[in-house]
Amino acid sequence: MIPQKEERRDRRREGGRSCSPKQTPTRKFSPATHRRSNARCVYVAALVCVSLPSSSCSADMPPCGWLLLLSLAALTGNTFCAITTSQTERNCSISPPSEYIAPRDARLTFMTGFTGSAGTAVVTQTKATLWTDSRYWVQAERQMDCNWELEKDVSISSIAEWLISEVPAGGEIGFDPFLFSLETYENYDINLGSSNHSLTSVPVNLVDQVWTDRPPILADGIISLPDRVIQRTWQMKVEQMRKMMEDSPYRPTALLLSALDETAWLFNMRGNDIPFNPFFYSYTLLTLDEIWLFIHTERLTGELKEYLNASCAGPLCVQLKSYDSVRAQLQEYVARPGIKVWIGTEYTNYALYELITPVDKLMTSSYSPVLTTKAVKDETEQRILRDAHVRDAVAVIQLLMWLEKVVPQGTETELTAAEYVNMCRSKQKDSKGPSFETISASGANAALAHYSPTNESSRKLTVDEMYLVDSGGQYLDGTTDITRTVHWGTPTEMQREAFTRVLQGNIEISRTIFPSGTRGANMEMLGRRALWEVGLNYGHGTGHGVGNYFGVHEWPVGFQTNNIPFTSGMFTSIEPGYYKDNDFGIRIEDIAVIVPKPTKYGNNYLTFDIVSLVPYDRKLIDTSLLSMQQIQWLNKYYETIRTLVGPELDRQGLKEEKDWMLKNTEPFVPSGSSAAVTSSTLTLFALVLTLFHNII
Repeated sequence: MIPQKEERRDRRREGGRSCSPKQTPTRKFSPATHRRSNARCVYVAALVCVSLPSSSCSADMPPCGWLLLLSLAALTGNTFCAITTSQTERNCSISPPSEYIAPRDARLTFMTGFTGSAGTAVVTQTKATLWTDSRYWVQAERQMDCNWELEKDVSISSIAEWLISEVPAGGEIGFDPFLFSLETYENYDINLGSSNHSLTSVPVNLVDQVWTDRPPILADGIISLPDRVIQRTWQMKVEQMRKMMEDSPYRPTALLLSALDETAWLFNMRGNDIPFNPFFYSYTLLTLDEIWLFIHTERLTGELKEYLNASCAGPLCVQLKSYDSVRAQLQEYVARPGIKVWIGTEYTNYALYELITPVDKLMTSSYSPVLTTKAVKDETEQRILRDAHVRDAVAVIQLLMWLEKVVPQGTETELTAAEYVNMCRSKQKDSKGPSFETISASGANAALAHYSPTNESSRKLTVDEMYLVDSGGQYLDGTTDITRTVHWGTPTEMQREAFTRVLQGNIEISRTIFPSGTRGANMEMLGRRALWEVGLNYGHGTGHGVGNYFGVHEWPVGFQTNNIPFTSGMFTSIEPGYYKDNDFGIRIEDIAVIVPKPTKYGNNYLTFDIVSLVPYDRKLIDTSLLSMQQIQWLNKYYETIRTLVGPELDRQGLKEEKDWMLKNTEPFVPSGSSAAVTSSTLTLFALVLTLFHNII
């Protein structure tokens, strides 16, 4: 799955709005309705509101009118604090790779009717305006009623210019700080700084005050992981974090964890609050002698409370605090003398950051020690994540074999293919569902790198078009993500060349040997070089981290400039691609673990070991373009698939699937433009050579 992907298109085919002066549309929200009952002149929104100075109020407006800004996606670089999916999200502690939110966080949809995945809405007492990018202009026009205006832009500078023009000098721009990252806040502050407008934190979300039928928090779903999938108990992890705090020259007294996966990792717990991601709403404040877990405590069973040692008061006893009390409790802690709180700036929301004052009580790093430690899997995590990929390969092989048989019949679609692979995964041991919404795309749809099919958009699969499937599974012992591109008919020469060059990029990264501590950004070009040689490229990242029953996008591992250096034990995807507009798309994605690599002279060198175990489409590979080293790598990889997946197919009694796997993992030899030979041919050739040698 592509890192930092643009969210998927919503292809709802609603009629466009026809806005005449006499029209009186029905709506979910308008500037003149839904007042907050206990505050004067405050109108409902989710993220940002603007207070006008009393001198600007008109005769028919009470003093202190408000303007509100509602952000669907406050994204800058890799920082996700607001919203990142088909709806809105007030889930500021979630890691940036998460593209999904709980229904209860879909505030922008509640307010506007717009279901796109990126946008910012601003509401005054007289205007309601939405900013979004070109993917969603048509959709926004169709979904919003005539009270809303559309701005075809997404930049903070554009929004700031609008605010400056609409809000009189001296106006205060309020915002929900739980929905702003530090970087987002700073960008707004910079753009508004010279205009005599100021930002004001409003921690009580205004939309929630009127959203009477807002979906509730789930009553259950939080679990502790079984012993068979963990090596370090949560007590061991707590002591490890405390040791890192004590070893820091800045001597922090507490570590504040805001990202949902940080708390889940620390306590070896999982939840189901976010679609496709086993997280639960939480914060943690870890001191040298106390542990505060902010959570919806009513959701914890007696067994979980016992697991957390919640009934005692020692340094390894978890004090359960109400999730909504995090600001008050943090403020109380910071007020103590001699306090210094360590935060990771990439994932701490402004609501908590603003409380840690004065500045000498704050210690920052880009990523918290939990995230950097979690990025390196221990021996048990590495073993079980490898095991999960073996079972996952069975499901993907089942899909590809099935499609090969049924597509010529003309009965299947992108949507049924996605449903089929999900069904195959559901039958595997420890399956916990998909790890993201399956990207199942044929022909021109595959040229949209992040497309996922809907009932309206799903195309019929045919032997005349290329097909791309990017899918993954959540298992109790791991998270998977794999992309394969296939063609069931006769691909064009250009398609074969493009595919082969994408494969070359995948292989060149995979076989690279590099010093420990090398950054992924320094080798990312290896994935593009073969494409660049003929003037091709791709417009997304080349890889991202992946978790153990966690988010399928797990920062801070990957090939981007803000990712941490590679060390042994990290897992990352490798996924170059190529997309020809309105024609076809190619992506080859594998997950790899970084392992030590002995070298002739140097020590402390590393390489990648691929753990995704599904063969590539043979008819799309032009071996005349591959080097001898690349063919050798490919044959070794295919032998690994046979060695690891073959026994699992036997264990599950899948003889037909094993035969398909063996056929599609036969070794390659360089022979013009078609290097495929059968294993029986190789055996016969070897026998002839042996006989000839004996005769001589």
